[in-house]
Amino acid sequence: MTTISVVIPTRNDAQMLAACLAALGRQSRRADEVIVVDNGSTDNTAAVCTAAGARRIVVDLPGIAAATARGFDEADSEIIARLDADSVPPADWLERVEAILDKAGPLTAVSGPGNFYGGTRFARWVGRNIWIAGYFWAIGLLLGHPPLFGSNFALRADVWEKIRGTVHRGRPPVHDDLDISYQIPPEVSVLWEPALRVGVSARPFESRHAVGRRLSMAWTTFGVEFRSERPLRRRRRRKRWERAHRR
Repeated sequence: MTTISVVIPTRNDAQMLAACLAALGRQSRRADEVIVVDNGSTDNTAAVCTAAGARRIVVDLPGIAAATARGFDEADSEIIARLDADSVPPADWLERVEAILDKAGPLTAVSGPGNFYGGTRFARWVGRNIWIAGYFWAIGLLLGHPPLFGSNFALRADVWEKIRGTVHRGRPPVHDDLDISYQIPPEVSVLWEPALRVGVSARPFESRHAVGRRLSMAWTTFGVEFRSERPLRRRRRRKRWERAHRR
């Protein structure tokens, strides 16, 4: 049986983390381990992890990129699944992740969208129709393959082994999901599964400040990635690999 680790980076989000861990406890296919990466919380995150039986790792280096990378490093399974603290996966989420990646084989990753909850109707509309739709369309066009959505993705451990040395884990403003997506080499297949959905809080879209912070992180991430490899060069490298291996 394939083993699965679930990694959840968090900081001062104990209430939503408790709901996420409770949803993981109701999975039809239970996780082999749940790792909560605590990035400097001052609330009762530790108690929430203890109550849910989750493994808590404390990371002092600030930023979600550092927290995610440390959690992936510590994961001891064949599949590493990723949720945010405010993600609420349905009961068959891990079962479906396992089935998709088992069918896809080695060097694969899968991601899906979110169903936004809470906040205002306008915030949910922005999250669904602008942020998520725009992210998958624009970033997919840039990359030449679907991007990974941080609130809802999973990859095989062999994928992480290929990119763990190139992700930008020491840069706090970097979006970890976009960074991981950019580091994925041509031989890795990224699957987009629209039906693989989780609940996601709409709170990041309730204020201009919150939206502006996300956009600022996105531009910072693009700058970091483009300095290491220009996007057109990256796409050409991937296309060359695909053409060579189709033959």
